[in-house]
Amino acid sequence: MSGMDFVTVMVLAFAIFLALAGIFTAWFGNGKSRIAGAVMIVIGAVVGVLWALLCGAFNVMDPVIDVNVADVFINALINFAGVVVGALVAIGIFLVVVLKS
Repeated sequence: MSGMDFVTVMVLAFAIFLALAGIFTAWFGNGKSRIAGAVMIVIGAVVGVLWALLCGAFNVMDPVIDVNVADVFINALINFAGVVVGALVAIGIFLVVVLKS
């Protein structure tokens, strides 16, 4: 994984989780919280789409950033799924050992 792959994963994760946090804030908030949630959704969407377009679709940053956004995103999701499965197996083993003792 190159440095720009790391930056791409970081920026896309920021955009996705900011948008998700904005959705929850807008859904469950009141008054100003809903407005802040809407702003978070817009910022997350703009950052994610802008980064994907600059790196992927138009290759505007091609001399600086040589990243295939789709491949990086899919690899990040696969790695994340591996981490979650490994953590759940470890927690399961831990619970079995604790409950059996």
